[in-house]
Amino acid sequence: MLELTFDLVLILLAAGFAAGFIDSIAGGGGLITVPALMLAGVPPAQALATNKVQGAFGAATAAVSYAAKGLVDPRRQWKAALLAGLGGVLGAGLVTYLPTEALRLGLPVILIGIAIFFAVKPGLNDLDRTQRMAPALFAALIVPMVGFYDGLIGPGAGSFYMIAFVTLAGYGVLKATAHTKLLNLFSNLGGLLTFALIGQPLWLLGIMMGVAQIAGAALGARLAARVGSRLIKPLLVVTSTVLAARLLWEML
Repeated sequence: MLELTFDLVLILLAAGFAAGFIDSIAGGGGLITVPALMLAGVPPAQALATNKVQGAFGAATAAVSYAAKGLVDPRRQWKAALLAGLGGVLGAGLVTYLPTEALRLGLPVILIGIAIFFAVKPGLNDLDRTQRMAPALFAALIVPMVGFYDGLIGPGAGSFYMIAFVTLAGYGVLKATAHTKLLNLFSNLGGLLTFALIGQPLWLLGIMMGVAQIAGAALGARLAARVGSRLIKPLLVVTSTVLAARLLWEML
């Protein structure tokens, strides 16, 4: 049984705050919280389940913050959000049946590719560009695919939503970030719904970290809305690269 000492709680709260800040801007908050939970002695399956609990708080805060700034209209995105949630439910439900370790082998390459894309691609700013996929097709195909991945594996889902909005929907970097958060929230909730049945999340710890996530996400979303792509792009490059490095380290 996990013993929550005062020092341990402070460390996990700090991890939640940092994850909320990073995730609200560039995604990848799980890069901080999942290792922190496991280092605290939480078993891997419970760490993933508990991460879904606290991550929902940060994603919700970021989504509300971006909506308040007028960068996303939830009334126009709710159908896509439900599809993301459905994808999250299915992904988490199949986590014990699909070869997730094999799927992880290709993730570092994909994440490094995303980092390179945002680092070197010219003209990536907050202005919209050519749309390459109709909104209805994007919502019906891309959104549930990423939601499924979020429930099945998780790390990097925000980056996948982000690059899809930029390359296929033609959104500017800030607008893509804002639209990512509501989808991320629902795919997270979908995964949580399943994990609540099979993963036994530590609810109290998850809620405590979630409160810290709220503070970090509110600060991160405020800064991102103010600075835009000049903040989002370098942070996205860094988080994608670090996540790829972490996955490679785990494999080795």
